[in-house]
Amino acid sequence: MFETIALWSQVAGAVAFVIVFVLLFRRFLIPAVDANEQARNAELVDAETHRDQLRAEAEKARAAIADAERDAQNIQARAAADAASERARLLAEVQTEGERLLRNAEGELQRARFAARDRLRIEFIEKALIKARAEAGGRLDDAANDRLVNETVEGLARGAG
Repeated sequence: MFETIALWSQVAGAVAFVIVFVLLFRRFLIPAVDANEQARNAELVDAETHRDQLRAEAEKARAAIADAERDAQNIQARAAADAASERARLLAEVQTEGERLLRNAEGELQRARFAARDRLRIEFIEKALIKARAEAGGRLDDAANDRLVNETVEGLARGAG
């Protein structure tokens, strides 16, 4: 009989252990597993939401990059057009200035020719007077010399006029 009681006490202890184990499993372990599963699901939902936000931001960044590239191309085109118009304006300005300088140089050249011609005339007159005095020797007096100079100057004035 003690053996039967011992056997049944072991069976009852085993049954009690299984019942307590199942109760503890249901009371503590299943809620912990459910809470862990819900936390994991919430993390997945957060990760998917974050991924969708990152995709949207990446799409906005791509659009901003495309806008920036388009703006850069527009700026380059505008800069090229401005450079071409500035170049044309500068070339026209330089050409106008060059033509003005050329006209001024031609005027200076003409004035230099006139001055050289006048100096040459004066030199020829002086040489002619010296030669005339030498040929006349002592025969020219002051009145004849003045008359010769005056006639030469008047002839030159008529020729220049």
